[in-house]
Amino acid sequence: MFIVMIAAVAVCANLGVWQLSRAYERGAQAEQHRLDELSQAGPRALADVLVPQRAFPGAAVGASVTVTGTFETDQLLVSGRAADGATGYLVLTPLRVSDDGSGGASWADLSGAPVIPVVRGWVATPDDAPAAPSGEVTVTGYLQSSEAVGVGIVTDGITDSISSGQLANRWGGPIYSGYLVASATDPADSEALTLLPRPTVQGGEGVNLQNLFYALQWWIFGLFAVGLWVQMLRDEARTGRDPDAFAGWEQFRD
Repeated sequence: MFIVMIAAVAVCANLGVWQLSRAYERGAQAEQHRLDELSQAGPRALADVLVPQRAFPGAAVGASVTVTGTFETDQLLVSGRAADGATGYLVLTPLRVSDDGSGGASWADLSGAPVIPVVRGWVATPDDAPAAPSGEVTVTGYLQSSEAVGVGIVTDGITDSISSGQLANRWGGPIYSGYLVASATDPADSEALTLLPRPTVQGGEGVNLQNLFYALQWWIFGLFAVGLWVQMLRDEARTGRDPDAFAGWEQFRD
């Protein structure tokens, strides 16, 4: 019985781990499918997906949008970001929005036109970062949610995170709760910038709930087998200590 219990626990534990890995795999597949559909749908007006000073909706991650505005001069570099196997800097520039597709209705109740952080591209060193185009530009790209607050401005002009809260303190508001990763700019931006590819899921954080529940069920079955074995041991020990447990069996003695 002990061997049977060990085997049952081992089987249940392994099946639970397998179902958990399937939960993450299927969750990643579903997220990648969502991103593929967003890419195929083409860019939408920014106001149709995100408005300033509002929480960033999960469905907006990876959405392709277009927005028109003017780049401001207070440019930052985001350190420790990789592209093409090398580590360098993201060029982060504030875009003061003039047209998000709402005709200004999305910020009518705010203090003025909002700013959206735009990752214009990647450079290997700070010296490679070009100035932003002057005049009004139209930027097309995909949205990402604001990152967790990091150390902040490490040195003048260099930061370690893209946090809307920290950026609002530096650039002023109103501001969007996410940022835009540029895929095209009209007029065109500098060729010194390496544009980032659209997002793909590399393992993802989402899980498929059905497989997750299956994993929990298998682990519960394993715990049940352990509990049954413990109960059998307790019953056997209690029987061995009970002097009346074998009462009436004397007649069978030789």
